[in-house]
Amino acid sequence: MNIKKSILLRVRLAFLAIVIFAGAIMYQIFHIQWMDGEKWKKMAEEITMSYQEVKATRGNIYSDNGSLLATSLPFYKVAFDPTIADEQLFREGIDSLSLMLAKNFGNSKTYYKQKITSARQKGRQYIFLTRDLIGYQKKKEMETWPIFREGRLGGGVIFTKTDKRFRPFSNLAFRTIGFLNENDYGAGLEYSFNKYLAGTNGKALFQKISGSSWRPVNDGSEIRPKDGFDIQTTIDINLQDVSESALLRHLIKHDADMGCVVVMEVETGEIKAISNLKKLKNGKYGEVYNYAVGSHGLREPGSTFKLASYMALLEEKEIQLSDSIETGDGQLKFYKETVRDHKPGGYGTITIEEAFKKSSNIAIAKLIDETFRENPQRFLDYLKIMGLTQPLGFQMVGEGKPNIPPIKKWSGITLPWMAYGYGLELTPLHTLTLYNAIANNGKMIRPLLVKSIKKTDKEINTFKTSVISDQICSEETLKKLKKMLEGVVEEGTASNINNAEYKIAGKTGTAQSLKNGRYVRQYYTSFAGYFPADNPKYSAIVVMDNPKGYQQYGSDVAAPVFKEIADKIYALDLNMHDEYELEEKPEEGIFPVVQAGNRSDLASMLNYLGVSNHAESQDVDWVRASIHNNSIKWKPNNQHQNGLVPDVRGMTLRDALYLLENTGLQVQVKGSKGRVMQQSQYPGSRALKGSTIKLEVG
Repeated sequence: MNIKKSILLRVRLAFLAIVIFAGAIMYQIFHIQWMDGEKWKKMAEEITMSYQEVKATRGNIYSDNGSLLATSLPFYKVAFDPTIADEQLFREGIDSLSLMLAKNFGNSKTYYKQKITSARQKGRQYIFLTRDLIGYQKKKEMETWPIFREGRLGGGVIFTKTDKRFRPFSNLAFRTIGFLNENDYGAGLEYSFNKYLAGTNGKALFQKISGSSWRPVNDGSEIRPKDGFDIQTTIDINLQDVSESALLRHLIKHDADMGCVVVMEVETGEIKAISNLKKLKNGKYGEVYNYAVGSHGLREPGSTFKLASYMALLEEKEIQLSDSIETGDGQLKFYKETVRDHKPGGYGTITIEEAFKKSSNIAIAKLIDETFRENPQRFLDYLKIMGLTQPLGFQMVGEGKPNIPPIKKWSGITLPWMAYGYGLELTPLHTLTLYNAIANNGKMIRPLLVKSIKKTDKEINTFKTSVISDQICSEETLKKLKKMLEGVVEEGTASNINNAEYKIAGKTGTAQSLKNGRYVRQYYTSFAGYFPADNPKYSAIVVMDNPKGYQQYGSDVAAPVFKEIADKIYALDLNMHDEYELEEKPEEGIFPVVQAGNRSDLASMLNYLGVSNHAESQDVDWVRASIHNNSIKWKPNNQHQNGLVPDVRGMTLRDALYLLENTGLQVQVKGSKGRVMQQSQYPGSRALKGSTIKLEVG
């Protein structure tokens, strides 16, 4: 009995404990639900609700003529609240909507119908219909679909915008345009002008849903983002394409490691083209770094630096270009080191002008050492006047600073070595700025890449041409330097790019590469100059690093790239061409107006009119008329057969178009009746296929 009572007592105590525990639970539920309900509800909202940034639309980057270089295109995530639509709308539209989703995003009609219907029954207010982003046009199309056409409030469709950066010209000027990643690290204009392009982000309330996704909650508290400003650059798309294509072609030809090109407008300093190409691991070339501007582009310039050395020399002492300098047998010792000239056996005794044209290292090393040995600071002072000792203040982040060692670190060979471009480092843009100053009559202009900051069509900020130095040298020195630079192309190391259409002035450069503190048999080749030399409009520099094969010097590697780019720019820029009027016209009142055209057609017409005419050769198809006594004599006019620009002055427009278009030229015509009075390209000059020739008809 005692055992039964003991067991019963224990059961009762256990039951009582369970009742008390259950009561405590019920009390706690009641307390949480009714007494602390608001507190826990607020805490839950804080966990699942969050104010997050809404990205502003990034500004556009434009070329000099308004062509888009980079823009932000809207893409959208597609979500759906299936509980919004009323029962009739949902029932009537769900089949058609599921079919449209299946046709556009894969999966089956049944899959989408079940997914949406199930979510509606469970009261789920946010589901993704596809993980893929859609474009603006697809969004507009989807807004016409069943149920969706009622909009967000009536149909429940939710389009969440996100921007993606797009380059209409693909990889053209890739590194110059640059990039910006999620961590706000980048390069080029995208990074350098981010404070303008980025805009101001907004804020909005988002709710966390399944799958760690967030959906916007439109409660009226959102702060709208302010879109970024646009920037307009100085880049000319046509010149950029010409420069990049020429550089790539020659890099492949010479299997070079790296190359860069910069084209600048002389008077304004505007960068019209800038390209940097490096050989990648896969053997192809791509833009991975801006060698023209950045610190990784700092290299010993070689002989292009001789322009600065000769400028300092001519400014320091009275020297005539006809003065002589002894260069010996091509080798000259400075202390324990030997300076060598390119020509085996040397140049012997030559003039100062010849030394520059032939790019004699010995000549300039001797002249600079003799002139500045006792006061080397004087040489550095001249370099400072030329703007070669400090950064240019260029508009992009990461500009390389000239590396010129202080005098206290100099040895006996530093000055003569520096005279021909060793022992110091410059970027290609720095070297070009010096050459551009010579073309600009001594005025050194700071290179300009961005012209303005805009909001729609309103300019917020403008960047105008700025002057580094009004006059980097005397008029007399300038005149001598121009003469020497023209001489390099006419009869010096770059005579292979001389041409009859327009004059080029410039200087070749070839420097051995320094690897692990030692010079190796790899070359850094360059050509810097300007054109047309008699009235410069453009300056440019071409650099190619470590070309392979038997052609490894600036004259063979970099100079031809410069020439190809200059030729195409000259053909594209009609303002650089002189227009010529017809030189010979028959006397009025004697013969019909016969000047030039197809010999067979013209002869038939004159024979019908009874006018005597004859040709030197019956094999000539195209002719020009000249008066010979009381008859017309036909002179050959067949330049086009030799790949030259034909002389179409005096021809009918029909004949002129036939000849020019068959030569591969693009024709622009001013006027519509009469004969060709003027043509923009020289008759007899090389016909560059695809270039434009302007005709005036009257």
